[in-house]
Amino acid sequence: MANKRETHCDNQVDTFAEALATARQMQQNWLTYGVDFVNFYVEDVDGDWLETWGHDEILGNSRLDTIKEFLVSNDSVAVRVREHLGERSLFDFAVNLDESWRISETNDRLSAVRNLLAGERNSVDTDEIRLFDLVNSLLVKLAEIL
Repeated sequence: MANKRETHCDNQVDTFAEALATARQMQQNWLTYGVDFVNFYVEDVDGDWLETWGHDEILGNSRLDTIKEFLVSNDSVAVRVREHLGERSLFDFAVNLDESWRISETNDRLSAVRNLLAGERNSVDTDEIRLFDLVNSLLVKLAEIL
């Protein structure tokens, strides 16, 4: 029993030491780089996350809910997306699409959505033009509803 307690204490000390080292590194980066130190810790520092902070809570409807509602709708783009996905999970696709929508660079977002729709395929598909058209249609539709 005493041995178990010592191991637990050791784990807590190790966890605290790691947190302290991380805090010290963050402080050193702040002193070295000024406010630009945030670039080390925030992925999309130049995005619009600050302007859109809390919009989901204010509207009472999250972006993911809006995407899910769209994907099950009778909209022609949504129907094409569902046909293209086939047996793949619509919920998983919606979650990944929500993540892709957070990408600020348009070309990167286009590539991410294209990869989502392409799924497991690694080779160049003969339907590449139709897939690209579907990706563009989907992004335009999302821009309208989000």
